Amino acid sequence: MTLQEYDYARESPSKLAAGCLLLALTMKNLGGWTPTLEYYSGYTAQDLHPLVKRLNFLLTYQPRDKLNAVRSKYSHKVFFEVAKVTPMDMLKLEEALTSC
Repeated sequence: MTLQEYDYARESPSKLAAGCLLLALTMKNLGGWTPTLEYYSGYTAQDLHPLVKRLNFLLTYQPRDKLNAVRSKYSHKVFFEVAKVTPMDMLKLEEALTSC
């Protein structure tokens, strides 16, 4: 989804991937940012917090007229229906990130 959003073009691909991973881990309650993830990504959880909040905001307030083909594709069971995942409440996300 970030590929067509100009605001994310200035983010490095590695930081964007790390932010997406942290958001996914948080959304699925699979743990936080471990020392191993920090070591191999080069990013601390605190480095990623602003980006994770922006990514969740993008999921929450995504324009419905854009990316319909992408949304349709990733709503299929083959792709585990990831386009149908409910974004986190911003306050809960903030609490989860501060506990990382």
